[in-house]
Amino acid sequence: MNCPLCDTPGGTVLWQDDFCRVVLADEPDYPGFLRVILNAHVKEMTGLPAADRQALMRVVFAAEAALREVMAPDKVNLASLGNVVPHLHWHVIPRFADDPHFPNPVWGAKQRDTPHAAPPDLSARLVASLTRKG
Repeated sequence: MNCPLCDTPGGTVLWQDDFCRVVLADEPDYPGFLRVILNAHVKEMTGLPAADRQALMRVVFAAEAALREVMAPDKVNLASLGNVVPHLHWHVIPRFADDPHFPNPVWGAKQRDTPHAAPPDLSARLVASLTRKG
């Protein structure tokens, strides 16, 4: 099996435990774009026991809370697709009225060319927030 989320971290690891990890994705148009990635290769939420589903969602909510604390976005988008990479992971995306695609989804038609500005110490601030919430 060749799975990029089994074979690589999937981004810059900000927080992890034995169950899952939170990574900062390499998405230049979207500073703060996080992924919460299950460490085991599972395709669907219903492939997890109920307690594991709840544990994963606690991390997704902690990632959202960290983004809200650090970046104060206008909105946070949560998505679990897996059509291209069928390994359970959640996208946690800070959205701003001036981001390249707003109000469209990040995978939709681009509305402007400049990403929303992010603080220079974004990674460090997210790590600190996730550590407090994790």
